[in-house]
Amino acid sequence: MTTLLLSLLMLLAQTALPAAPAVVRPLPAPLSVARWWDPPPTPYAAGHRGVDLAAPVGAQLRAVAAGRVHYAGQVAGRGVLSLALPNGLRTTYEPVRPLVTEGEEVSAGQVVAVLTEGSHCPAPCLHWGLLSGEAYLNPLALLTRPTPRLLPDPSPDAVRSGAGAADGTGLSPGRPAGRWPGPSP
Repeated sequence: MTTLLLSLLMLLAQTALPAAPAVVRPLPAPLSVARWWDPPPTPYAAGHRGVDLAAPVGAQLRAVAAGRVHYAGQVAGRGVLSLALPNGLRTTYEPVRPLVTEGEEVSAGQVVAVLTEGSHCPAPCLHWGLLSGEAYLNPLALLTRPTPRLLPDPSPDAVRSGAGAADGTGLSPGRPAGRWPGPSP
């Protein structure tokens, strides 16, 4: 009887909770962060109000969640796309050639733009932003956090010393700099 009651309560609790919106990466995994989010101390101070993701010109960019196109056009000579999400957040992508128009509904994972030249990075990159009202947030917070992993240490010193695994490959608790692997969407 107790098991039946607990099962029923768990089922009711699951159906009463709103479903979390599907969130996908704007680019295929693994994401390579060229420049991390560095919020300014005040609204008008210097800072980096988004993250730069390394990607080749022509890369297809995906909507990270379902929403509506807030803006698709040029800002200061660069193509910009802004998507309004149902939870009140807005994501921005630049420099891009939008493939959608203002007011259009988009689904999570839909290709919405193509990366163009003209980024502020030394190499081509996507500047991806996230706003709540007028406040900038870290867009990586939308994504599932990566699972920590032990990686093989390929250095000759680790192999010679026999550090790490029994097969002599060595293990390192670090992660490649700038990578954000996480699970596949």
